[in-house]
Amino acid sequence: MVADRSGKSSGNSPDNNASGFRSVLSAFGIRSFRFQWSADAMNTWGSEMETLILGWYILVATDSPFLVGLLGALRFSGTITAPLIGVIADRMNRKRMLISLRIGTGLSSAVLLVLGITGLIEPWHVFIVAGFSGLLRPADNVLRQSLIADTVPRRLLMNASGFARTTQDSARIVGALLGATLLSRLGLGWALTAVSLFYAFSVFFGLGIRSVPSTLQINKRMNPLTDMKHGMKYIMNSSALQPIMFLAFLVNATAFPFTNGLLPVVARDVYGHDENGLAVMVATFAAGALFGSLLMAAVGKFSHPERFMMLAMIVWHVLLIFFAQTQSNTWGLPALALMGVSVSFCMITMSVVLLTFAKFEMRGRVMGVRMLAVYALPMGMVIGGWLIEQYGVAVTITGYAVVGLLAIALSLFRWPELITGFSIDERN
Repeated sequence: MVADRSGKSSGNSPDNNASGFRSVLSAFGIRSFRFQWSADAMNTWGSEMETLILGWYILVATDSPFLVGLLGALRFSGTITAPLIGVIADRMNRKRMLISLRIGTGLSSAVLLVLGITGLIEPWHVFIVAGFSGLLRPADNVLRQSLIADTVPRRLLMNASGFARTTQDSARIVGALLGATLLSRLGLGWALTAVSLFYAFSVFFGLGIRSVPSTLQINKRMNPLTDMKHGMKYIMNSSALQPIMFLAFLVNATAFPFTNGLLPVVARDVYGHDENGLAVMVATFAAGALFGSLLMAAVGKFSHPERFMMLAMIVWHVLLIFFAQTQSNTWGLPALALMGVSVSFCMITMSVVLLTFAKFEMRGRVMGVRMLAVYALPMGMVIGGWLIEQYGVAVTITGYAVVGLLAIALSLFRWPELITGFSIDERN
């Protein structure tokens, strides 16, 4: 743990400046967090590279926005099992589970690498491997977030969550630019080689994460499904966790599909870009998100993060409507950057609220149900891909964003605490 620094010197002396810089990087004072950040970065960088490379491959090979959306949906095929994974995570060593899952992800990537190098790869190979790795990805997210809360003190959760989010944001920059460069200049085989190397480094750094044994008293006769039901009941009885779960489902259904799977369609059909133009769009969105994550890490703490979460969510959907009307980089790229900032503001505060209110012994189950909300994303991508084929990009994105704003308004009416603030008693 990191000791508190309570020096009261004033002014802008070098000591004060150094102390402020150390404060911004407080979470990195924890050895386990340093290793986990590195491991998560390598894993996410490889995943984002793989997403862009395979998404573009399927679009070129099949010329079908629907199949691109289906491929993106398969990346989340294991989301339905996330609550059960959360139950297991509350019973077992989370570090060992995380490393095992990442070894599996690396092996599935190696299969595509061999097929790509030998020139035998076909679209159906990509769909099968994507389906398998999709079974592992949601569990990975449950475990990584639970491990952060296990090893980082509550007062540093906002700081740690902000920096943890930078692994995803920086991955979209690295994955987009490096993936597109390797794909266009060296071919599919070399691009997939880089993906496999990132996955291997993720396993290596993961060995340095601190193991925190479960404190749950396990009744070996108890059915894991019973534990899962207890977790669901715990969430439904919480005035804070219940609305957050609904909002997590909402943003995955209405906002994420167009930056987490269908952006290749927008890049080609609206902007007329190739894979390098797509990479610029992805990197611009990610750069905005990275800036937002770093800003949240520097701020460190909100008395009521749920209020800021709602504001960011509204801005995110409004920007989607604006983005749907653009057809050039002049307006589209700034809109993507601002969307990236709002995404980070929204998702970091959402995670902090969940981790703050969830008890240690329920944390895996809570984050498992939270990942279940991600199931709205593949549904949104598949339906969105079909709607784009029928009505076009602009109408589809605008329609999704309007539905999202209406649902946000209804949620504020149903749970006014999202604006007034959740009770201090429940927070403690």
